[in-house]
Amino acid sequence: MKRLATLALALLLLGAIGTIKPVKAQETLTVYSYTSITPWMKQIIPIFEKEYGVKVNLVTVGDAGEVLNRLILEKDNPQADVVVGIDNSYLQKAIQAGILEPYKPSDVNVIPKWIIDDFDPTFHLTPYDYGAIAIVYKKDELKNPPKTFEDLTKPEWKGKLIVEDPRTSSTGMAFFLWTIGAYGNKWLDYWAKLRENKVIVVKSWDAGWEMWDKNQAPLFVSYATDPAYDACEDKNVPPKIGAVFLNGTAYVQIEGAGIIKGAKHPELAKKFIDFLISKEAQERLPTTQWMYPVNKYVKPPACFNYALNVTNPVKLSPGEIGQNYKKWLEQWTALMVEGKSPEEITGTSTTTTTSTSSTSTTSSGGGGICGPALIVALAALPLLLRKRR
Repeated sequence: MKRLATLALALLLLGAIGTIKPVKAQETLTVYSYTSITPWMKQIIPIFEKEYGVKVNLVTVGDAGEVLNRLILEKDNPQADVVVGIDNSYLQKAIQAGILEPYKPSDVNVIPKWIIDDFDPTFHLTPYDYGAIAIVYKKDELKNPPKTFEDLTKPEWKGKLIVEDPRTSSTGMAFFLWTIGAYGNKWLDYWAKLRENKVIVVKSWDAGWEMWDKNQAPLFVSYATDPAYDACEDKNVPPKIGAVFLNGTAYVQIEGAGIIKGAKHPELAKKFIDFLISKEAQERLPTTQWMYPVNKYVKPPACFNYALNVTNPVKLSPGEIGQNYKKWLEQWTALMVEGKSPEEITGTSTTTTTSTSSTSTTSSGGGGICGPALIVALAALPLLLRKRR
């Protein structure tokens, strides 16, 4: 009887085990972005993870241009589900690369129509913040900053301006497009003047801020909200950081997030895009991204009153950027890295001029990373209290 009881108990236990449902493995959403987005993501990712019972794997890769280049390299075997941080400067490159799956968020009406129209009405990318590029300086060290693009080419500003490389930085690309908006097809001549004036070109916004913060140059291409950052974070009222728009104009940068074509978790990716424009996520954006939220029901803090007010934005259509960005960047590289003249690049120089220019380029180290312009190959240094591209 004891044996029968034991056998019966064993069979009963086996039956019970057979009815237990296997535990579903926790889903992991992989998000690609640039390094300095970390402060915002640290605040909002735990909220998303708790709400949906998932894990978010945030992979940061230097600056926005580097993120996009990595996604293009991985196109045939995508590793990411979502990309966050592609702006209007890189938008057309991303669309043309065929790496994005269009998705219109369920609560898209929280975004003002002008932002959608100016950014991407096709919703390959959904906008989540915006801001304007400016030249920043320290008020206690610089009493009379430059006011125009031409001012930056004058001898008194030689070697004193830090700009980001448009090939790897969305901030740098925005400044580059700002100059094209100001000079049209004469932009090469303007950049040639900057080169002669020893403009400092760095890989990323982080690297540029590090140099500027250490007083290695007094002028830096950054954001119109930097004075607001100084007032909010460093409690400097009035702010010690000043900012100027050149020629009384501004270039507005809009950043977006999108779903990667071939994503392993497309439905979860859609929920993440929806979440990024929610009030819960957007309320945490101004004082971590130092940009403006796109959700019209979210207002930035009072210190944003110290940011420059954009009244005269320079606009380049996404179509124009899409048709020309590759050529423009090739020409910029020829000028700033290879040391060629505008005439050589456009094919309008004579044989004599070309020969002289080529000799000058060789003697000054053209063709390498340092060329006639000072291009500083600094690694992206994550500054976790600041956010930029």
